[in-house]
Amino acid sequence: MSAQPSPRSRPRVGHIQFLNCLPLYWGLARTGSLLDLELTKDTPERLSEQLVAGDLDIGPVTLVEFLRHSDRLVALPDIAVGCDGDVMSCVIVSKGELAALDGERVALGSTSRTSVRLAQLLLAERYGITPAYYTCPPDLGLMMQEAQAAVLIGDAALRASLHDAPRLGLHVHDLGRMWKDWTGLPFVFAVWAARRDFLAREPETVREVHRAFLASRDLSLEEVGKVAEQAARWEVFDAELLARYFTTLDFSLGAAQLAGITEFARRTGAGGGYPADVRVELLPPPSGPAGPALL
Repeated sequence: MSAQPSPRSRPRVGHIQFLNCLPLYWGLARTGSLLDLELTKDTPERLSEQLVAGDLDIGPVTLVEFLRHSDRLVALPDIAVGCDGDVMSCVIVSKGELAALDGERVALGSTSRTSVRLAQLLLAERYGITPAYYTCPPDLGLMMQEAQAAVLIGDAALRASLHDAPRLGLHVHDLGRMWKDWTGLPFVFAVWAARRDFLAREPETVREVHRAFLASRDLSLEEVGKVAEQAARWEVFDAELLARYFTTLDFSLGAAQLAGITEFARRTGAGGGYPADVRVELLPPPSGPAGPALL
């Protein structure tokens, strides 16, 4: 009697527990794809570590960690978390003007290496200053007790910039807008990637997951009012603000976004743990050539 083939296990996929990723996941249940995935929810930093370590097969990875480990990962085309101007949820909150931060203490929220690196780059090269950085949990009140400024991302940044900073008389500086004004390019904070070893074993599974996320994103943006209304039930933000936030974010990864990644790598590669000319490999289409699409 011949052995039965073992059933294919569900791919292990990461899920960032921030509002900025809700449109990428909201539609999975509606399209019926959610049951096909083994989802792990965590912060961007921890999910990046799990993907690199092989504890996840596919998932979001912060841009800096993707560039550092591009030899192990392949990026999924046309899906990312970024912005082309304002981002709203990656900010520097300061007591005074940014130019006054030279030598001053700046607290770095401990949830995203990419946003931290972007903030450091902008302050160093655009403003010519070198603050005294230190890392701490992303709590604006605690950060501003000991620092002149704080770098925050995600839901903590939204709460700080929309609620806490105005109440406390603090200045809010949007990192996405600062990058756009400086370079003229979009910025990508995180990409979705598959491990190369998993792609070699399960190429069609990777493409199925990729298609599921694209369909989820497209459905979510088509019904963004409904997504915002549901999210507002458990958030401190109202539906109108959330709809504006979801449509401010850029969930695509095309030529313009890749140009932004190239510029960021060029400016940060020397001290970032990756070559300044690091190449981003994209998942090729199933009917395309055998070679990868490269930036």
